[in-house]
Amino acid sequence: MTQTERNVLLSQTSVAETYAALAPELIRFASALVGPEDAQDVLSSAVVKSLSSPGWLRVSNRRAYLYRAVLNEALTHRRRVAQRWRREGRISAGPHWDAPNLHPEVRAAVQRLSVRQRAVIALTYWQDLTPAATAERLGISEGAVRRHLARARSRLREVLNA
Repeated sequence: MTQTERNVLLSQTSVAETYAALAPELIRFASALVGPEDAQDVLSSAVVKSLSSPGWLRVSNRRAYLYRAVLNEALTHRRRVAQRWRREGRISAGPHWDAPNLHPEVRAAVQRLSVRQRAVIALTYWQDLTPAATAERLGISEGAVRRHLARARSRLREVLNA
């Protein structure tokens, strides 16, 4: 075994030991930054990026390096989430299909439907499309439109008559 191979093996062992020692505190740190739902993803991305960086073997304070990597990844994660919210906000701010004459209880009942059922209801009743036109617009079969309509009507009857 050459000296380079020994150094690589030694560095891999120390990487595993470093990760095992620091993972619990890094996951708590990531949870504080992005919440417990996304902490694992942020930590794993930060560790993978750190370990794959060419300078990892020369890092003297690995704890500080990994904390900084988690912080940077959390900032990147937050930016991505904010961009997604802005993008979705622009899309939802487009043509609004809100029916102005709906009673609040009807509006609430429609909101409880599945997304597909709401889509079919909106296109069929609020946009006055035929089931065939609704199917074409959604890229599903006409039978699927009729099935979603039937289930939506049944659910609305059930909720509004209760």
